[in-house]
Amino acid sequence: MTAAEKKRREMREAIRDAAIREFARNGLAGTSTQAIAQAAGITKAQLHYYISSKEELYQDVLRYIVEQWREIFFLAASPNDPATAIATYIERKLRHALEYPDVSRFFAREMARGAPEMPPHWRGLRQAVGEASAVIEKWIECGQIDPVDPLLFQINMWAVTQHYAEYEAQVRVLMDVESECPLDADRIIKEATSLFLLRCGLEERSKVS
Repeated sequence: MTAAEKKRREMREAIRDAAIREFARNGLAGTSTQAIAQAAGITKAQLHYYISSKEELYQDVLRYIVEQWREIFFLAASPNDPATAIATYIERKLRHALEYPDVSRFFAREMARGAPEMPPHWRGLRQAVGEASAVIEKWIECGQIDPVDPLLFQINMWAVTQHYAEYEAQVRVLMDVESECPLDADRIIKEATSLFLLRCGLEERSKVS
């Protein structure tokens, strides 16, 4: 990679990160290209060298988030070992939510307004969920986990792991953690993991073995 190519990549990443922050806080309608440029530390003219419109940038961010979440999807861990697969997914998802809370907030804001910008991305998301459901169904058929609703099991894991980003202010008040201090990731991960392993009957099996 040449120095120029590296600079362009770094600039695009800076623009994307700034867009995520601004869109997460103000939504598509409430965000201006001027605000994104300022957050990225560049001029509006420089921003428009890399993007044609904020709508195009919004779509790019949605695509990035869906692809990023698919990369950490729990099936990639150990599809033949449900306990490891579930525990690994929950840890990855929670650490990502705690480190990059605006990603979850951006996506939640889009869902809350009816997901009008999501049609180009539903197919990939549905495919990933379908693949995961098939693996969960196989675990059930093989007696590796207790019966669960494969789809709702996934949705519930998303709800728990994203909660700590989307409702961070409430979590901090209830856990008595100041804004400048990190949340206790290990405590959160341990409780969430235990919750979902217990639902599958895996925690009890591990204790017996």
